[in-house]
Amino acid sequence: MLHTDQKLLLDYLDLVTGLDQSLPVLDLACGSGRNGLVLAQQGVPVVFADRSVADLDHIKRQLSENAWPGRTWQVDLEQPGSEPLAGLQFSAIIGFRYLHRPLFPALLNAVIPGGLVVYETFTTENRRFGHPNNLDFLLNPGELKTIFRDWQIVFYFEGDLQNPDRNMAQIVARKPGLDNTRRDD
Repeated sequence: MLHTDQKLLLDYLDLVTGLDQSLPVLDLACGSGRNGLVLAQQGVPVVFADRSVADLDHIKRQLSENAWPGRTWQVDLEQPGSEPLAGLQFSAIIGFRYLHRPLFPALLNAVIPGGLVVYETFTTENRRFGHPNNLDFLLNPGELKTIFRDWQIVFYFEGDLQNPDRNMAQIVARKPGLDNTRRDD
C-alpha cells in the first residue's frame, strides 16, 4: 500500500537507485521501515536506524524473508552527548516525519559528495491541523531549505498536503562534490 509520505521517495526513486551502491542508504528514524523497504525491494542496501527494537525486528524479518539488502541499527539518535552518525558515510539519507535539529550537522557530513538527502517533515503551519504541534518537532518556514543552502536543491516544497491534511516541508538535495552516479561502462 502506498503511503502519502512515499510519494516524494517514489518521485525521486531513480535518483536514489542510481547512486553508487557501495555505500548504503540510511533510513533515519525509520519506524516501520516502509520507505527504506521500497529501496531494499529495488536492490538498494539500506541501514534502518531506529530506537524501537520491535520495529527493527519486523524489518529484519522482511529483509530476511525477501532476501533484500539491508541491516538494522538500534540507536537512540537523540541521546544527549552522543554522536551516532560520527564517522559514518552513506550514499543517501532518507528521513520522513522526524525532526531532531542537533542531528543535522552530522547528517550533512554523513552523506558522501554527490550523495542525496530525501527529507520530509512537518512545519509550524501544521499546528492548525492538529498533531504534531510541539514546536520542537516542527520546522520553521524556510528552515529545511536553509539547512541545505550549500547543496544542489533538486526539489523543494513547503505547504499543505492532503489525505490527511498536513503542512510539510520536503526536499531532495544533492551534496556538492564528486559525481556519485552509477556508471554502466
